[in-house]
Amino acid sequence: MSSEGMQSGSSSSCVKIYLCSNPEDSVVERRALRDTVFPRLREQCRLSTGLEVRLIDPFESTDPGRWPDENTRRQLIRDCRESSAGPFLLALIGHRYGAAGLPARVEVTEYQLLLHQSQQAGVSTQELEGEYRRDENSIPASYRRTPSSRHTCAPPAAAEGGEGAAREKQLRRTFQDAVSLSVHGGLMSPERGRSFCRSALDADLRFALDDCPEENISGRCLIYVNKVVNARGRRAKQQLQPHAEALTFDSDGDQLLSELCDSFLPEAVTARQLLVYTTTTECDPRHGYTTTRRRGYAESLCQQAHCDLLRLTDGLNVPEVRGDALRREQAEQEELCGLLSGLYEVKQPEEEQIRAYVEQRDQQGPLVVTGGPCTGKTVLLAHCSQQIKSWSADSDPVVICYLCSLSTDPSPKHLLSSLCSQIADSYLSSSSRQDPSVCLHANQEDPSCCTTNTGHLGSSCSSTSALHSHQEPCVHGPGLNQWNQPCLEPEELHWILLKPDITLSDIKDLLSSLLSLLPSKNRPLVLLLDGLDQLENGFGPQIIESLPSPLPPHVRLILTASCYRTRLLHAITLHYLQHSAGGEGKSVCEHVQLGPLDRKQGVKMLASLLGGSGRRVTSGQQALLNQTLSRCGLPLYVRLLHTHTSLWRSDSDVTDSSLPDCVHSAISAFLDLLQLKHGSSLVERAVSIITLSRAGLTESELADLLSRHSESKVTQVDLEQLLLDLKGFLVRRTAAGSQVLQWMSRHFKLVVAKRFLGSEEVRRQIHVEIADYFSGRCAHGGDESNGKDGFISHINKHPSGRPFVFTAFSDVVQVSLRRVVELPHHLKQSGRWEDLQCGLFVSFSFHQAMVQAGLLAELVSVLETCEDSAQAEFLRERLLLAGILKSSACFLQSSPLQLCAVMESGLLPYLEVFPTLKSYVSDIRLERIRRGSGLGISLSPSPSSVLPIQHLKHSNKTKDHCVTGTAAAEFGVVVELLSDGTAWVWKGCGCAVTKLSLMWEETELKFAGVKSSGGLILLSTQCHKHFVCHAAGPEMFQIKAPLRPTSESSQTLNKVEGFVSSQKKLLMWWKDENFVSVFDTETEIMTYFQCQSSVTCVVVSSDGCSVYCGQEGGSVSIFDTESSSLLGTCSNSNHGVVASIILSEDSQKMACVDRTGNVALWDVAAKTQPARLVKEIFHRGKSNKVLSTDYSAETDSLLLCGAEQVSLYDTCSWELWDQFLAPHQRAFSHALLSQDGHLLLALLESCTLVLVWRITSGECVLSLETNRQPHALLKTDTDIICVAQDGCLTVWDSEMIAAAETTPKMKCGVKALMVDPKGKWFYSADGSERVWRWRLDSKLPHACFLHGGPVDKLQLSPNGVHLVSLSAGDIYVWQTASGDNVVRIRGSRATDILITPNSHFGVSISERGLSRVWRLAQGSVVCSIHLYLSDAQVSPEGAFLIGRRRGDLVAASLWSGSISKRFSCVEGSEHVTAFHTLTQHPDYVLVMAASGAVYTWKVTEETACRHFQLPQAFLCRPQDFQMSSDCSYALLSTDHGTINLLDLSQVRLCTFKSDGPIIKACLDKKGSFAVYVSQPASLEKSCTCFLHTRPVLTAIRLSDGETMGRVSLPKNPLTLAVCGQLVFVGLEDGSVAVYSLSSVTVSENQFRSRGDLNSQAKQCPFDKDVTCWFPRVTASVTWP
Repeated sequence: MSSEGMQSGSSSSCVKIYLCSNPEDSVVERRALRDTVFPRLREQCRLSTGLEVRLIDPFESTDPGRWPDENTRRQLIRDCRESSAGPFLLALIGHRYGAAGLPARVEVTEYQLLLHQSQQAGVSTQELEGEYRRDENSIPASYRRTPSSRHTCAPPAAAEGGEGAAREKQLRRTFQDAVSLSVHGGLMSPERGRSFCRSALDADLRFALDDCPEENISGRCLIYVNKVVNARGRRAKQQLQPHAEALTFDSDGDQLLSELCDSFLPEAVTARQLLVYTTTTECDPRHGYTTTRRRGYAESLCQQAHCDLLRLTDGLNVPEVRGDALRREQAEQEELCGLLSGLYEVKQPEEEQIRAYVEQRDQQGPLVVTGGPCTGKTVLLAHCSQQIKSWSADSDPVVICYLCSLSTDPSPKHLLSSLCSQIADSYLSSSSRQDPSVCLHANQEDPSCCTTNTGHLGSSCSSTSALHSHQEPCVHGPGLNQWNQPCLEPEELHWILLKPDITLSDIKDLLSSLLSLLPSKNRPLVLLLDGLDQLENGFGPQIIESLPSPLPPHVRLILTASCYRTRLLHAITLHYLQHSAGGEGKSVCEHVQLGPLDRKQGVKMLASLLGGSGRRVTSGQQALLNQTLSRCGLPLYVRLLHTHTSLWRSDSDVTDSSLPDCVHSAISAFLDLLQLKHGSSLVERAVSIITLSRAGLTESELADLLSRHSESKVTQVDLEQLLLDLKGFLVRRTAAGSQVLQWMSRHFKLVVAKRFLGSEEVRRQIHVEIADYFSGRCAHGGDESNGKDGFISHINKHPSGRPFVFTAFSDVVQVSLRRVVELPHHLKQSGRWEDLQCGLFVSFSFHQAMVQAGLLAELVSVLETCEDSAQAEFLRERLLLAGILKSSACFLQSSPLQLCAVMESGLLPYLEVFPTLKSYVSDIRLERIRRGSGLGISLSPSPSSVLPIQHLKHSNKTKDHCVTGTAAAEFGVVVELLSDGTAWVWKGCGCAVTKLSLMWEETELKFAGVKSSGGLILLSTQCHKHFVCHAAGPEMFQIKAPLRPTSESSQTLNKVEGFVSSQKKLLMWWKDENFVSVFDTETEIMTYFQCQSSVTCVVVSSDGCSVYCGQEGGSVSIFDTESSSLLGTCSNSNHGVVASIILSEDSQKMACVDRTGNVALWDVAAKTQPARLVKEIFHRGKSNKVLSTDYSAETDSLLLCGAEQVSLYDTCSWELWDQFLAPHQRAFSHALLSQDGHLLLALLESCTLVLVWRITSGECVLSLETNRQPHALLKTDTDIICVAQDGCLTVWDSEMIAAAETTPKMKCGVKALMVDPKGKWFYSADGSERVWRWRLDSKLPHACFLHGGPVDKLQLSPNGVHLVSLSAGDIYVWQTASGDNVVRIRGSRATDILITPNSHFGVSISERGLSRVWRLAQGSVVCSIHLYLSDAQVSPEGAFLIGRRRGDLVAASLWSGSISKRFSCVEGSEHVTAFHTLTQHPDYVLVMAASGAVYTWKVTEETACRHFQLPQAFLCRPQDFQMSSDCSYALLSTDHGTINLLDLSQVRLCTFKSDGPIIKACLDKKGSFAVYVSQPASLEKSCTCFLHTRPVLTAIRLSDGETMGRVSLPKNPLTLAVCGQLVFVGLEDGSVAVYSLSSVTVSENQFRSRGDLNSQAKQCPFDKDVTCWFPRVTASVTWP
């Protein structure tokens, strides 16, 4: 069987098989195939190859009246042959040939011949003449059976009643006798005569195999022949014999069956490579073919058919849905243009106008094709797109046609990105680039470009860098508006376009650059955009504004728009105005008005359509049609008219009233015809489901949906017949990786919606059913939801179809893109927000499918979308997921299969903050189990930074302006002012930054200042107006009362310095003014507090009765708010300007902070007495101007930020608590306390980082990336917000910062790691005096061992009972369980420590002194070894210490200390470079010589054996040499990015290539796998994003070299260890990461909820009161 034949079908993802059979003789077999074979095959294909399987059984219905006629069956066969992705025919040939039915149509000449022959023979033809009526409308003219006649393929026994059966039988006999007479008379050929006598089986099989190219059917057909011997039995033969003898023409069924099986099929098998199985069943002559024998054959048939079909479908090349979504859409658009151009029937004069525009040169404006609805604008544009190349003789134009309204994502960002992608591919790809000088360049000097060493544009992902690397601010964004050098390839442009954070303005700039630089005289660009007027949300004008004006040279732009869409037409006209010298604008657009077809064109089009279907009309009918087409000549109307006129017979009585008068009425009449023919219920549900789908439906999906909720059974052939009638109005196009059915015109949707979908509840219910289908729920389960968890379980399991992501043959990962596209749409339309927002959007399988399909940017967009309160639940969780995806976008686009590792490492540090995401992490681990590979995270390392939950940019119009003022109010609202006078508002998590517009006398106001207090915001305009708005709502009012006392001479106020709200009063003070304005919001009366000097700060008591006004002279005035009277005044001693006032009402104290950092504390308990000075604290040292202050009542802390230091005061005792100095040559610009007061966050000048200090330890624990120069740092109840100089906002969740800060991490990098043999505990040392003991199940440090100095070496006894450490020359022996320091040895002079395998003795290695063997429990010396042995090891039985000495290998006795054994290489000049003891063979040592010679040395007998010589490339490196404990593998070296292994079990050399230089490597002790850490050698696409530059931990299986898992490390590794299935990595930042090659589930009690976190102080585990085990104060043993 040819493999090409298997793949010769179309590129569809459906296998559609026509079941060819004799309906009388295959009922049992067909039912068995439908009920057992095909459901199982369908499920297997869905899960293995992603294919849908459909079986078309034309005789499935038990009602013969529903069986299709021969013409319909031929259309079904043709459709299966053309659209099936694999096999298309399954034929069952039994022992009965089947009856030949009356033909549905007989040509006039043949019919009259048959009548004449019968009449001459004396046979009555009256019954036959009554059965047929002449139809002149048929081409050629024919006699057709009357509509009341039943289907011709039904057997005689199926007719209703005995009388009907007898009549049908007589008609067949009469017709066949007439055919026999004509053949024997020589008036009809025998072949033509046989065609009238063939059964449905014979006719279908011959049509399927004849008259088509061999490659279309080769290897795509299955035929099963069952020859039954003695099928009828003796009695049946005797009854049938007389009938057979009576036949005069050779039409005996047995003879025709024999001819089919013995003549036709063998020839077809040879010519067309058919797969034919022949079975012979011999029956008992007495009983014939019994039911039992038939069932037995059916069972064997099912087994064989299932095996054959599985083999034919397993090898199919299913299109892999992955990679670039833009290129995938480009192919879909090109295919759609080709399909629609086929609907262009009559040439229209407007085509020549379009051609003239294309051939013109130097056009500056577009050509706009306008017309009313249904005038054929889209079809005309699609046709022209196919013709433009033939119009251009002297050039090779690039033609891009984009049908906007038929795109699944009609947003401007997506549409413009798609255009950029197509233009770049057309001009810059190697296959299309003809001019080598054509090149697109990126400007390296543009600071908005992310450049690398090679100069190529990089990703938006930014690496976490050290403080000193931020000398220049790095602007976050692609910066595509300037192009210089070097040359960009199409792939790089695609990387840019697919970035989630690319903005619409960036894409506009790129499109403008592409259009300006790439088209040329020889290769002009013709851009055709259709359907802009049909886009929702006003996207059409926005897209027009994104196109360059005027058009660049060699660019032609053709647009279509309805003449009724005046807004879009007006936008086009305004955008393409050419201004003259007088200032008047003139449109440079050209217009073509497309109207209906004139009558002649309509008649011609209708005649063409009728001729294509083999029909015509009479002259009288044509006259009526002429009148109708004169009234309505729309192309769609003509097509609909064809559906009616094709049913007319020549004797049909038609009138003007029988024809619809417009398109919508024609569509409605067409639906009426369909309902009459196929049933109202089937038609209504089918067209409603197609209408409500997002991107159309595949035939299989439509069939499944119809069968799920049908009142009566809908067979596959019922649907197929309906689709055949809808064929002219449904486009079968590729969308989302599958061939879908979609309406060719939106007017079908309008009519269907009006007729069948008028009720909102009806629409919602259908959306629910479709959503249930795509989510995998059972029928009628739309409202029986089990909540979010139940929905997620359906999403993951999906019992009725394939999951989102599945592995097809050859381990190809496939994506069910249809579910990805349709399910979110129907969940949204059905109002199931919880399932959508809290189920699907936080489902890992959904994310995996989106990333795998190249839809990462779309996934980020839906996760960040929050349109209303219904979508606000779990918003922060979705924003976190989006943040991880955005930060890893560059990496995931090149490595989508790494999503598991990326998301798990990004989420684990924050599961305590977002416990809802535990199920997401569990899904990741289940996916890893399903794959059978991957590195899971058992202990998450400390994150290097905290991802922002939002990064918000302004529109491109504000990019040249900077921030002049910011304010944060309650409810998380932030307002910022720009230098252009605009105000921008961010209303909290999930919201976008929006512009605040205020109109005054038809002029938009410009703002000059903004202040906030509580939930109110005060806005000052440049025209000295003041508005107050509420942060929680849209309320806003203007302060119209006089703001200045009447006693003041000047009427012009200075800038607002501050604003405080208290109850119903608003207090404002002004720069360099000595009064405070108090506005009563109820009475709208303004009062004033007059002070001695300029007011600098104001504080109001909690009850609103007292106001404290700080002033420049260092004084504070206290006023009564009710009477406005002065209660008292106090002044600090140095008369410094009061910068801040802290009012502590519990202690009745007031603290005044001046601008130099001095603090004066006052007692204000007595209201009637002057304030009493309690204490003054003077700043000592250099002058330190206070830049900002912050007060935390929760921790009683006051922060004073100066340029050189940040001071913290304890406000209980009013003592200086701590001071934080700015880094060297740096200066603070702003600082604040975290919401709980435990962290200090600060900005530095000329630095894009936000630094985070832990107040308790004074340690800088985090740096938050902003990628822009900060302007201010703000905080709300839940967030930390950094406002950049350009107005961009970066928002972090404060609890995420706290969680990252509390991740276990030591002070310095991890220098040593020891793992307990059972894997429950491990020990880490960072070079300090502490050794930490970790409990792996709790993922926290359990205790620490304190030492007298830094720990240099660490060893754990093999039984895990003792921990031995070397610190400051002393040896410490600890009991791991109790923490007791049982032995402390002084005077060892040791440089290393070893422990014997039995865990009883220790060996101290000293380079310049004696090496000693001593007892662990007591520290007493057993013996001393005088020679220093390098790389020493203890032999497995504990008898010798073996090490290298002057090129030899020496063994010293552990009992006597004497050198008792020595190994020297045979060649005297050669020396030993590495060795290893063999655990499985205690007496032997594997020895590696410098020359590459490999020896084994038997220590006890001092005998050596040389085994083989290693090649030069495999020479052993001593620093890399390792061996597995089972002696199966030896790691020789890790040089030049390769791991060289020696497989000792098979004596072979193995090399594993890594992606870059190997930093560390480690062998599993059991010899199963190896792990290594490598540094990427060459950055992908010159990218410097974080994940592309980080070290990668990789695990490989040693038996076959397969990669078991990969994960990026957040920091550089210092140590690497393996224990069982766990991999331990010590990092340079002091954190430890533990990875597992097996699944580790997350326990529910391991994570605290958000409320639990808020109720406790957040503290690093290393700073908590963990158990500390102290050493002995003095040494217990002192060695001489």
